[in-house]
Amino acid sequence: MNRSLMISVVAALLPLFSPATFAAYDCTGLPEWKRQYYYLSGAQVQYQGVAYVNTIDGSKRDLPGEADNWSSLGACDPVGGGGGGGGGGVDPWAISIYGVWHCGNSFCDWSQVRSTSTDPNNPGEFHLANSWIIDRNGDGISGDPSVNLVVLSFLKPMELLNGTSNGAFTNGIPTGMTRDVVNYFKDHQIRVLLSMGGVTYTDSWNQALVTNAAGLAWKAVAAVESLGADGLEIDWENGTPNEAELKGIETFIDTFRAYSSGKVLTLDLAVGNRYLQELSRRAAADWLPSGKIDYINAMVARGEPSTDQWQEHIDGKSNYNPPILPKAPAKIAVSLWLTDGRTPNDNCVNFDASSQLAKSSYVQTVPPNGAGTTYGLLGYMFWAAECPSTRNVCTTPPNSCEGGMGVGATHFNIPIPLDFTSLRAD
Repeated sequence: MNRSLMISVVAALLPLFSPATFAAYDCTGLPEWKRQYYYLSGAQVQYQGVAYVNTIDGSKRDLPGEADNWSSLGACDPVGGGGGGGGGGVDPWAISIYGVWHCGNSFCDWSQVRSTSTDPNNPGEFHLANSWIIDRNGDGISGDPSVNLVVLSFLKPMELLNGTSNGAFTNGIPTGMTRDVVNYFKDHQIRVLLSMGGVTYTDSWNQALVTNAAGLAWKAVAAVESLGADGLEIDWENGTPNEAELKGIETFIDTFRAYSSGKVLTLDLAVGNRYLQELSRRAAADWLPSGKIDYINAMVARGEPSTDQWQEHIDGKSNYNPPILPKAPAKIAVSLWLTDGRTPNDNCVNFDASSQLAKSSYVQTVPPNGAGTTYGLLGYMFWAAECPSTRNVCTTPPNSCEGGMGVGATHFNIPIPLDFTSLRAD
């Protein structure tokens, strides 16, 4: 039988069989599906640990497992060379960042001073609420941490710039965002960043950038150093910044980088490239390649984020004017809901059923597409620990996250402590 006829026969017969018929498939040498490729009928790929054959000439961007033109050949044989969706011979890249944004117990305002004692005879209320973060075993004492990065959210730009001191702020820093809180995590080898902004404080960012961007950067450096944190995250959610504001953010980044030796500077962007476009454009063209920004976080979507949305950062948007260039996968951390009243909270309590596990093949093997040279994203961030808002489920007992994040930390063998200096150059 010639090859063309054989392919036709295979394509015709595949719909007659259920995926269960193909219990395992040797994916050795089988390429990972790529959205930028066109596939002819009979082409075989693997995607998220499953082998597929295409049945329609010229198909593009139709996601295997969700489109009729792809038929399953079965799960990749874990014994085979390409088993588990390794990307056509590409081994899954180790997840580097596995972290949570932390909102405290008062919806991210950090206005309350917390007791962080880990004394088993007299534990502080902060420890009782957050012990799962420092101990994945569940007893709050003996285990490795469940994450390797905590981002305290949020500093408010104008309050920091003005050095506000009142019941809620001390020298512009939220009263409850203390060195004791930072040390609670750092004492357990968890890195800590401060986040400035959030969608609630967009106007505050705008005002501070046009008032004194350099002064804001100096105050941010001082805040990071005074609390003993490892760096700063910029969360400026302005989708249509004006020229003065853009000049201000450039000044802020340059000044922070110049005066914060050894500190990390990272930037939050939208889940894909269709919002915060100018920030994404500048990050891809300058800030990431030059090292002004160490990496970006693709923030959580309104619902469950898709890998297609994350892929936009890797592909760029060549059709935009001006275009948004591709970003190296190794410079992108992607984000999922930790708990959310609108979606399952399996990322917190049930790792085996979690979206972090379901998406991990993509996260660990996605190839570069115009920027960078190595496969795989930087890792995961989760929104958010403790009580992020009235519509979210808190991560306090009995809903603490050892069963999701703790198990995930072991499964992914996350590095403890996270070494920012060893993150991939591209």
